[in-house]
Amino acid sequence: MDRRNNTNLSDFVLTGLTDSQELQLVLFTLFLLVYLISILGNAGMILIIHLDIQLHTPMYFFLSNLSLLDISYTNVITPKTLENLLISSKSISYMSCFTQMYFFVLLGVTECLLLSTMAYDRYVAICNPLYYPVVMSKRLCCCLVFGSYLIGLMNSTINVLFMNRLHFCDSNVIHHFFCDTSPLLALSCTDTHGTELMIFILVGSILMVSLITISVSYLSILSTILKIASTSGKQKAFSTCASHLLGVIIFYGSVIFTYLKPRKSYSLGKDQVASVFYTIVIPMLNPLIYSLRNKEVKNAVLRAMQKRRGTRPLK
Repeated sequence: MDRRNNTNLSDFVLTGLTDSQELQLVLFTLFLLVYLISILGNAGMILIIHLDIQLHTPMYFFLSNLSLLDISYTNVITPKTLENLLISSKSISYMSCFTQMYFFVLLGVTECLLLSTMAYDRYVAICNPLYYPVVMSKRLCCCLVFGSYLIGLMNSTINVLFMNRLHFCDSNVIHHFFCDTSPLLALSCTDTHGTELMIFILVGSILMVSLITISVSYLSILSTILKIASTSGKQKAFSTCASHLLGVIIFYGSVIFTYLKPRKSYSLGKDQVASVFYTIVIPMLNPLIYSLRNKEVKNAVLRAMQKRRGTRPLK
């Protein structure tokens, strides 16, 4: 990136979430707690899945990758946010800003696609259980995860290349707490319609494909569950996908609210609240959602604890 060809600014200034020092200390304490829970929770999920052989299944392979994404995701945004809550100077270099945006988009798109992959996995498990071991082979699972990362990488590269063509000459103040596309587009002093259209098409296409995959998968799952005669059978089938469905609703709801609208609809307050939710809060919620509502994960934790104490583990 040749900064000199695109702007005469050496750095940007992030306005952050608030100017109140008292509120900044409160937010710092809260975000630090959320950050630590996110790192420990997701790292714990990866460790439990890795150590317990009963969790070596496609669903938990995808879940471990989701936890890895969440660890990376929160590390891209939260440390700089915590730093800016403590210091008066909230500057970020041009290169650091675009690097943060690059990895934020990469990880966000990858997580979006991984959630749709997990929906397909639940569809096969519930609607075609006899074929599940054959269809969801290790090779296919690896290809689906690799493909999610590859599409995320391509999307992020295109996004940053287009954003790097913009000029930032009137102001260097980003009205946000991290470097995101919407506030940077609002800051640019050049025509952004082409870049906005490109981002809208890319993000819209990925969201549309992902949402169609998820919707078709869950409509098929719902149809299959309704055909089950026993109430306990219905509850058992639904419990296998309830956690994932909750995670999908939370993630996609905040992303659609933030990005699938024109720049003139950008609202600093509302968009910052939504951004805090999906950049800082959701990485903490995911391990809680998938562990507290998951009997297999709970049993795996109990087996690990009993094994550590030298007692006979649960089956």
